[in-house]
Amino acid sequence: MRLAHVLRRSFLLLALPAPFALAAPATAPAAIPPTPPAAAAARPNILFISVDDLRDWTGYLGHNRQAKTPNIDRLARQGTVFTRAYCASPSCNPSRAALMSGLRPNTSGVYENNNDWRRVISEDKMLTTTLRRAGYYVCGAGKIYHEYYPRRSEWDDYLEKEGGLPAVPPGVSTGIGGIRFAPLDCRDDELNDYHITDYGIEELKKPHDKPFFLAIGLHKPHMPWNVPRKYYDLFPLDEIELPPYLESDLDDIPPAGVRMAQPEGDHARVQKSGRWKEAVRGYLAATAYTDMNIGRLLEALEKSPYAANTIVCLWGDHGWHLGEKHHWRKFALWEEATRTPLIWLVPGLTKPGSVCDRPVDLMSLYPTLTDLCGIPTPAHLEGRSVKPLLADPHAAWDTPALITYQYNNHAVRNDGWRYIRYANGDEELYDEHADVNEWKNLATDPAQRARMEQLRAFIPTRNAPNIGGPPQQGAEDFGDRKQPKARQQ
Repeated sequence: MRLAHVLRRSFLLLALPAPFALAAPATAPAAIPPTPPAAAAARPNILFISVDDLRDWTGYLGHNRQAKTPNIDRLARQGTVFTRAYCASPSCNPSRAALMSGLRPNTSGVYENNNDWRRVISEDKMLTTTLRRAGYYVCGAGKIYHEYYPRRSEWDDYLEKEGGLPAVPPGVSTGIGGIRFAPLDCRDDELNDYHITDYGIEELKKPHDKPFFLAIGLHKPHMPWNVPRKYYDLFPLDEIELPPYLESDLDDIPPAGVRMAQPEGDHARVQKSGRWKEAVRGYLAATAYTDMNIGRLLEALEKSPYAANTIVCLWGDHGWHLGEKHHWRKFALWEEATRTPLIWLVPGLTKPGSVCDRPVDLMSLYPTLTDLCGIPTPAHLEGRSVKPLLADPHAAWDTPALITYQYNNHAVRNDGWRYIRYANGDEELYDEHADVNEWKNLATDPAQRARMEQLRAFIPTRNAPNIGGPPQQGAEDFGDRKQPKARQQ
């Protein structure tokens, strides 16, 4: 399917149905007056690229030498990369709702994929609304929010129909249980991510009389890892290397962590099948396909009249396990599920090839954009702008990353340590310099008591109740594990 066959419709102040009535608007964002057109015109454009389920397997991060991501790597060489970037939550819906609203999961109560965030987070709080008040044309395509809960009224324009083949075409093998993968005998342009990218390319060709915020949300490498066969061919099966794995890895993990890992589920099935390498190959192939689309988008920007005045921010919504710690998918608080690529390219500020090792989380995206664009930062934001780190990647930084999964389960990640505290009080502690695979839990080591106390201070003491929601229809079609009801302890 070509772009001409993709239906698009503008959503201008579309009213929400009654079940999704908004919470009372926050006063801080509403108090910021709209920006006069002349002042808005001087602001930079923003290209906001989201990649679903993209873990740290990219060339520039060096975490997996098999990864083939030349276009992401090229962007990394042009801007500033954050080697320790972490999600707000290792699950699509809460991660995206948090970074787009500025409210952490423990504040909003949005912890899981079946939580309809629109019921509790008002439109006035959103990044899109703040940018529109500042005079931006706000448009997008693909997965920016979790797609079960769109709010089209936030956008001046949004791609309604992405087009492309079904996620799992008829007759295609679906992999191993819920771990879905298979090469497809199709063209690049027969998948929806290609059309999502086309939307971005067309926007970059248009004349714009206002600064634009162009959000492009790519699905792959979210499952199913069904992409054209040529991307599988980049990774010969006999050359695939499995991720680091320790058979006894869960022996020192407390019960709450083992329950989160669910080793008897995906991992047991993958091991029994003997197809672990095939699954890893599928993830690598899907990542390579997305890299191709990112390359198309970046090339369009470079050829456009907007290149010199466009901020580029590329981020993944969370990481992914491929068998490490006997776990698959996200839905955990360890490094693999929570670490994700983050690249900023800011004309006139970032220097090519800059590397920042400071720990940051994706709650920084919203305040950083308002900071960079000269927009008053809404008072409700819970993240911190990384603009000082974009100017000087070695600047002092005393804020660790905070990650939340389900009710009252949190992880704190600073320069050298990861501390996890579960809702029932179970704990884990890892020395990230001496133990990069997190194989030795030091939480019971008496020598670490002072460090544990220091890190506990960052754990939220207030946790909003889970807002709840109906079972997510169609979740398995997209590889999302059915999650247990959050424990409220």
